[in-house]
Amino acid sequence: MVELKTLNLKIGYGIEGDINADPISPRQVLIVRYEDILDLSINPGELRENIVIMGIEFDNFIPGSLLTFESGAAIRLTFHCEPCKRIAHLVESLKSIQGKRGILGVVIKSGEIQVGSNFRVQANKFPALSENPYERFLNFIIKIPSGKIVTYKQIIKGMGVDNSYLRAIPTYLKKTSIADYPVHRILDSKGYLISYVSQQKSKLETEGIKVLFEVDLSNLNKSFVDIKDYLWENAPIYLE
Repeated sequence: MVELKTLNLKIGYGIEGDINADPISPRQVLIVRYEDILDLSINPGELRENIVIMGIEFDNFIPGSLLTFESGAAIRLTFHCEPCKRIAHLVESLKSIQGKRGILGVVIKSGEIQVGSNFRVQANKFPALSENPYERFLNFIIKIPSGKIVTYKQIIKGMGVDNSYLRAIPTYLKKTSIADYPVHRILDSKGYLISYVSQQKSKLETEGIKVLFEVDLSNLNKSFVDIKDYLWENAPIYLE
């Protein structure tokens, strides 16, 4: 990470040139209050935040708020950034920084912001995303359109969680498959259908998705979808 005097924010994408920029991610930008890092005796940048703001009341700095800068650039705050081991050395305990690690957000209007830019905050302009990863999983999969598929890796991005959550996706799918959610539109990271998703093949074919077969070394038929033909990607999903 480097300190910059100017950032270019791109709608439905994030910060121009940032490795974490992604249309489907709810964590394109991390913002912290200067008052919080001052209270914690932490220097700007050490929490791996992108933007430090000053002068906003703690009660207004909440998920669901809208930050609008004088250039017209705007950020929707989505959910609190969870304290993690990458910053553990900065504080006595991760519990002490709960709720002060900053709030993540998505860019909903493009524009340039600079050090010293003025901004205004409007609380409760959007629904806050859940702090619970499983609830964000549900929130993401209901947005997958008919005739499109997503992979495990995309779900991780859409939920806004670390790659370590890949191992939790099968559990989430089993938990959700008994409910009325479009889990049949989810494939593993190589495009294979998932054995415990009920009627996945027929449901995909009903939506116009072609399911292919291959025979593996154990002489078992394995069903898969050519990902490149049906992948749902580059869809900014947190603009409203």
